[in-house]
Amino acid sequence: MADPEEYILRLLQADSIRRPVMRSIIQALQLPPASHGLDVGCGIGLQTLLLAEAVGPAGHITGVDILPELLRHADDLVVKAGLSGRIKYQEADMSRLPFADATFDWVWSADCAGYPAGELQPLLRELMRVLRPGGSIILLAWSSQQVLPGYPLLEARLNATCSSYMPFLQGKSPDLHFMRAANSFQEAGLDQVEVRTFIGNIQAPLLVEQRTALASLFEMLWGQKQPECSLEDWKEYQRLCAPGSADFILNLPDYYAFFTYTMFRGMVAS
Repeated sequence: MADPEEYILRLLQADSIRRPVMRSIIQALQLPPASHGLDVGCGIGLQTLLLAEAVGPAGHITGVDILPELLRHADDLVVKAGLSGRIKYQEADMSRLPFADATFDWVWSADCAGYPAGELQPLLRELMRVLRPGGSIILLAWSSQQVLPGYPLLEARLNATCSSYMPFLQGKSPDLHFMRAANSFQEAGLDQVEVRTFIGNIQAPLLVEQRTALASLFEMLWGQKQPECSLEDWKEYQRLCAPGSADFILNLPDYYAFFTYTMFRGMVAS
């Protein structure tokens, strides 16, 4: 993981483009008013704030993360939002949660549990342990993007040869990849397993914060050249994605991009 301060900055920069789709996902979930939810891998709590908004003033959200630096920032955001009585953060490992059985009505995890690949079965069993009967596990993560309009082949090659996800995916069995999570949900005994993908759209003219978020995204996705990336593709990446370039793609008057988040949801038997 990057330096915590750099990571916090990237999360804040990305929020302007992620927040609308996260809000759409949370609205679609129709979380029960006044329910008690658990946000696993909450980071600096940007989605925790939206979850608290969704369950209303009688609801409560507990957020857990293993990095205290992130939780300190999350606490500051809660105070600024005036939600101190409705959100609590705790340092914890999601594989060994410090909560009693049947504590929560639902569990949420975004860009964390099982992502981008990993063994989900032990983790799902632990999440199921802290859920009340009838409670839901909701896992979601970034699943695709098209952010270089007019250059689909370049974007595909960068994804294949220069992606920041490569170290986390290489050598992993296909059935351990996040997009295969439905099978893990079913094998864990979760009921009513649902998979759904949500789209975030970005269209020119871009707001300043959207430009900042996209420039940060380019750097996060492809900013570390890998040996498999050709010199020609690397030069094209720099030409199109470097903010100081005369051909910076975000300057296009017809710029349009989209990205997707895919959600897996399953219910503990009543």
